[in-house]
Amino acid sequence: MKTAIVIPARYGSTRFPGKPLATINGRTMLSLVVDVAKKAGKNADVFVATEDQRIADHCAEIGVECVLTSGHCKTGSDRVLEAIKKKKTKYDFVINLQGDAPFTPPQIIADMIAALESNKKIEVVTPVRHLTWPELDKLRESKKTTPLSGTTAVLSDDNRALWFSKSILPIVRDEKKARGLSAESPVYQHIGLYGFRYDILEKFCSWPQTRNEALEGLEQLRLLENGVTIHTIFAKEPVHSGIDSPEDIKRTENKI
Repeated sequence: MKTAIVIPARYGSTRFPGKPLATINGRTMLSLVVDVAKKAGKNADVFVATEDQRIADHCAEIGVECVLTSGHCKTGSDRVLEAIKKKKTKYDFVINLQGDAPFTPPQIIADMIAALESNKKIEVVTPVRHLTWPELDKLRESKKTTPLSGTTAVLSDDNRALWFSKSILPIVRDEKKARGLSAESPVYQHIGLYGFRYDILEKFCSWPQTRNEALEGLEQLRLLENGVTIHTIFAKEPVHSGIDSPEDIKRTENKI
């Protein structure tokens, strides 16, 4: 089984141009993400996919392979697939690790790879976190000011993802009773990492955007709406959200 961890790193971000090269306490965000990938996938090929020569030059400086892609990729997944095709290396599994997620615990990615390699029937794997009631309360509070922050997942009894939403699902009808029964709420927060079987990644990128994907702004709904099974694994610790703005970097440095 051959696995790739591909880091899509776009320089031309509308909200934060040059984001992968922004520094956090003296180190570029991209270099931190590369470290995460190398720790997580000791037997995996790790490389960066970018449309910009400045990022490619930085990859040479930090000692990681880089593949230049076109500037017309619609999504990070499209960029990942283009980079793999340019490499002309056959991979069984592909982990898409976003270039703006420098604090992703390596163990989560290692668990994703293990799940894919142990069961070839798994088409896509993604992590979720079972929220405690205080964590759910915190998510609800953040939704008051930033309603599109945070994605929740609805799971089946065998841990298949049934749906994802920017709304908090499911609604808890008798919450007072539910709080008394368990320290964990019935809500799962989705962590935006994906591990694909290679053939599924190819299909995913060939399909047009679906109606619900467009409404929610969630790519993974395209998979569900085309009948792909998404297997979930559980993150045991909170995961720091990605970096979306210069203000996020300032807040992150203050926390560190």
